[in-house]
Amino acid sequence: MSIINEVEKTVAIDDNNTLQDHNFQIRPSHNQKFNTHIAKEAIQETLQKYLKDKEYSQIEAEPLSTTIAKEIKDKLKDHCLENRYKSMVQVVLGERHGAGTRVGARCIWDADTDTQASDKFLNVNS
Repeated sequence: MSIINEVEKTVAIDDNNTLQDHNFQIRPSHNQKFNTHIAKEAIQETLQKYLKDKEYSQIEAEPLSTTIAKEIKDKLKDHCLENRYKSMVQVVLGERHGAGTRVGARCIWDADTDTQASDKFLNVNS
């Protein structure tokens, strides 16, 4: 028996001198993947709720974007994410004056299990 096997064996023995089978799942199973359809619905609902009849105000933009992001994240936790997975919600509010805006983000991505959902809301009252 090698030293490595002995160390693994002693670590895996509990108080009752029985071997414990440590089986940690690092990746979600195929049926536990992020549900983009439910996420998109949660995003659309929240954007409609908060932005439907609003006019852009630079003063209100920061607290409003924080509120929207928190509510979307809470809905995602309730509906389609298990506690062990992480999510990121990014909300950008701006006024339309004919110029375009591009927003980007970087992250480490696992093409087999990671995915994303996004939406945009354009208000007629801009």
